[in-house]
Amino acid sequence: MSTFILAFVFFLIVVAAMAIGYIVQQKTIGGSCGGLGALGIDKACDCPEPCDRKKARQEREALRQAKLKEWQENQII
Repeated sequence: MSTFILAFVFFLIVVAAMAIGYIVQQKTIGGSCGGLGALGIDKACDCPEPCDRKKARQEREALRQAKLKEWQENQII
């Protein structure tokens, strides 16, 4: 049991040290592989026609953008 506790404490110290290093450097965490763009894929779904869920999400987003635009036009400055 003491071996487990020592190993856990060691890994905890290592993770804490890495976290402090990122905080001190003030860098954002970024991927190293380049993501889907590195594979030549423009989007996660290469379907020619979006699925029903995506269409509904796009409609909701369009309505939201229209409401925001209307709100900004009627906003009292």
